[in-house]
Amino acid sequence: MPNISSVSEFLLMAFADTWELQLLHFGLFLGIYLAALLGNGLILTAIACDHRLHTPMYFFLLNLALLDLGSVSTIVPKAMANALWDTRAISYQGCAAQVFCLFFFLGAENSLFTVMAYDRYIAICKPLHYGSLLGTRACAKMAAAAWGSGFLNAVLHTANTFSLPLCQGNAVDQFFCEIPQILKLSCSDAYLREVGALVFSLSLVFGCFVFIVFSYVQIFRAVLRMPSEQGQHKAFSTCLPHLAVISLFVSTGLFAYLKPPSISSPSLDLVVSFLYSVVPPAVNPLIYSMRNQELKKAVNKLFEYMLLKHQ
Repeated sequence: MPNISSVSEFLLMAFADTWELQLLHFGLFLGIYLAALLGNGLILTAIACDHRLHTPMYFFLLNLALLDLGSVSTIVPKAMANALWDTRAISYQGCAAQVFCLFFFLGAENSLFTVMAYDRYIAICKPLHYGSLLGTRACAKMAAAAWGSGFLNAVLHTANTFSLPLCQGNAVDQFFCEIPQILKLSCSDAYLREVGALVFSLSLVFGCFVFIVFSYVQIFRAVLRMPSEQGQHKAFSTCLPHLAVISLFVSTGLFAYLKPPSISSPSLDLVVSFLYSVVPPAVNPLIYSMRNQELKKAVNKLFEYMLLKHQ
């Protein structure tokens, strides 16, 4: 029986059979990648340059932008290269690196979403304790814990997945190295260990989501009791985008890894994976800036400064 040491590369799923359609997919990925780079880059620069945004909420948003840049850069450049050069191959080491980086960034992002929900809960429900509970040191520790949890998650799943023997070839039915698709290549009795690890991680994700929902129930109850409509609008403008981003990320991620095999199909797997891995980094900056007036002002000031500098 061939084991994993005999595999030197994997073959990713081809998007199309013709060169014209391959170019179309390259253009689509290029547009999404540039949008993600521009949007997250603007958020990073605006927060770093505007001292009024040096608060816990925007510090966590800066970390989210970094994680989004990391996750989209893990998948999209390789997909673009494969589409442009009309190839499907990814090396064994490259596949392992993709799995590690993707679980690192997405795991850290899930933890960061939980921290951001806690930040909004304290800011709205316990504003008098905000400074003491979310000081500079506390924020740094929470951000470090989020990144650290992503690293441990990535080490666990990468080591588990790539220690499995492969018995079903090396063709991955996805445009990037996704664990459920790699498990399909493993021996029938060997993949249960990694399935167990996936269920454990996804249970943690679901637990974080329950905590986030509970936090937002308390937040919305407090907001609706506010006498000022302006206060309500400001609170909703910072909370609703966060909730929208989390809902898209968690729902598509859980569906991708927990859906029963009976409803699995290559096209459905492709769409779901695209929604949790590629779409969020591109749309997160738009969602966060659309209803956030402070961030809008900071980005506008940044554009004005750049225009004046080039005149």
